[in-house]
Amino acid sequence: MSPLNLVVDQLVGPAVADQAAAAADPVILEGLADFLEILQFLIREPSVVGSEDSFFRVLRRELDEVGAEVSYYHGVLVAQGRRPHDLMLSAHIDRHGLLCTGPNEFQYAAFIAGNQGELTGDSVSEQMLHTIENRFQGQRVQAHLPYTGTYIGQGIITNSYICPERKNLIFEVDGLDYLQPGTPVAFLDRLQFNDGYISAQLDNVISAAIIIFLFRCGFEGTALFTAQEESGRSWRYALSWFQRQRLGTDRLIALDTSPYHSREAADQQLVTLRRKDASADFAPGITQELGDRCTQLGIAYSYKDDYIAAQNLTRPKPYSLGRTEMGRLTAATDGVVTGTTLQIPTTEYHTATETASLASVAAVIRLLQTYID
Repeated sequence: MSPLNLVVDQLVGPAVADQAAAAADPVILEGLADFLEILQFLIREPSVVGSEDSFFRVLRRELDEVGAEVSYYHGVLVAQGRRPHDLMLSAHIDRHGLLCTGPNEFQYAAFIAGNQGELTGDSVSEQMLHTIENRFQGQRVQAHLPYTGTYIGQGIITNSYICPERKNLIFEVDGLDYLQPGTPVAFLDRLQFNDGYISAQLDNVISAAIIIFLFRCGFEGTALFTAQEESGRSWRYALSWFQRQRLGTDRLIALDTSPYHSREAADQQLVTLRRKDASADFAPGITQELGDRCTQLGIAYSYKDDYIAAQNLTRPKPYSLGRTEMGRLTAATDGVVTGTTLQIPTTEYHTATETASLASVAAVIRLLQTYID
């Protein structure tokens, strides 16, 4: 038995039993060890927001190997099977990290000055900046050449704070004072297992791994992998592809993680859906379809917009619904390109210890496998 199969046998069972009895069906867990191997591999590859080129090449190699038709455009990699219009999936592939912006100066890559024109102040990432500013002390980081992804050294974050003038998170890093401006610095990331849960910077490499696994299982639709979602640009790259192809759709499913304030709150559901975000209402047909399939499979699910509305009843300052890639696409095209989101509930969002239950991962995979003949 492989180490990952052993992990699945030892860890998934308790987590599944705690969350939803239906998820204990062994069919749901079929191939989960293979999926975790994909995820482990991808997590080690850097993909700092704005410097995703090397990760795109890794994805292309994996998708070429399973026979998908792969096309690479600026900001978006597209993989298609033999029935590309049956169902479309999307996943942003950038991850948070640092960017060297001057002599021994490091900023949160998503919110550097060149990106702030795309940010509206009400995204989840922006609203959580003050929450996460003190979480990085002692975090190991690794620098890479921007285009090739070639490893060039490691350092340790010794301090982080928000600069009110630059409106960004500033990092003090020991060991990387020789870097040139424009060098991306990724968190040193490894997949960790603990009592039915996995941890790493899961947003949103876990969705890329799910899509690759689905193609290996026979998925024949279309998948879009987009860059720079954390800086508010990914929807533009996706939109340019649809415009280039002169296509519209109401069956686009954006895969992602969804943050919850506690493990108890995250474990109330295996799957998180949405009817809308701050930009637009999502396509009701595909949203209801996912909910119906969850019900048929016995998968516990909830709607994030309902959760946020309930939380806001007791908060002096309400949470935003957030501006997602799906909402921005829908609003920009008046619904010509639209769909819905499918998310994995997590805690410790936007850190290197973002945590999801293996039961939730298995449930999302099982749900998406219903679209494979």
